[in-house]
Amino acid sequence: MSAAPLDTAAAPPPDRRRAPRRPFRRSRRALERIEVLGAGVDLVRPEEVMHHVEAAIDEGRPFLVANHNAHSLYLIRRQPELRAFFAAADIVEVDSTPVIAFARLLGLHSRPFHRCTYLDWREHFWSLANRKGWRVFYLGGAPGVADEAARRLSARYPDVQFGTRDGYFDMSPGSAANLDILAQIERFAPHVLFVGMGMPRQEQWIAENRQALPACAVFSVGAAFDYEAGVQRAAPRWMGRAGIEWLFRLCADPRRLAHRYGVEPLFLLRPALRDVARAVAERRFLKQPGAGVSPGRT
Repeated sequence: MSAAPLDTAAAPPPDRRRAPRRPFRRSRRALERIEVLGAGVDLVRPEEVMHHVEAAIDEGRPFLVANHNAHSLYLIRRQPELRAFFAAADIVEVDSTPVIAFARLLGLHSRPFHRCTYLDWREHFWSLANRKGWRVFYLGGAPGVADEAARRLSARYPDVQFGTRDGYFDMSPGSAANLDILAQIERFAPHVLFVGMGMPRQEQWIAENRQALPACAVFSVGAAFDYEAGVQRAAPRWMGRAGIEWLFRLCADPRRLAHRYGVEPLFLLRPALRDVARAVAERRFLKQPGAGVSPGRT
């Protein structure tokens, strides 16, 4: 008996708003790297970061992911040695909606979806790590915080293997504590190493010890595991997209963050004016970037 013909009339029309995404590329385009406020950053979506990280891990290549925000843009002016860390990174995420908006005013190809930080790609990362069975080592936080975060994450992602160490140790190169941590990381042989000791301490540690680390993906992630352990409350994601996550954090910890959000941005006025002058001279200030394929797509 022949099969009955399909009732194509009953099929719903295709949802053109959900057209299939083009495959991600493992190569990068020149326009994805921009310079703003005196620093180079990459215009990549959160899922694109994971794509590049997965490719590096599959190929056994070391891979460094850093992130720039207003605080780090201030710090590289006070501590020039930090520039070498960011220059060595394979990807420098933009962890600042105001910086993305400012770059847009300069006529660069930045979009709101280029805001990229741990909280933006956490679900994608952990789902991927669980599917691939990755070993993830977390270095940082107060004693017990990383262990609690790993316990909670293990309940949701049972195929991820965790290694942890708190961030309270003598990080001087050659110190007994630092050598012990490097040995622990080497024994664990992670696919991914998260370093969350606050900026700029975490960047300094990575820069000083990267050559001694096994080939893995390394992220500087700040308070990521504080969020996962429930020690610190993360701002709602809509506040990040709106560019006011800083206000949430300032209200939660005004004593520590008053200088960061009230004073440090003033030191960015001079480089901002230089960027504006350059954009005006090149006739791109306040102009929309040229239409075409969005950065990160084939």
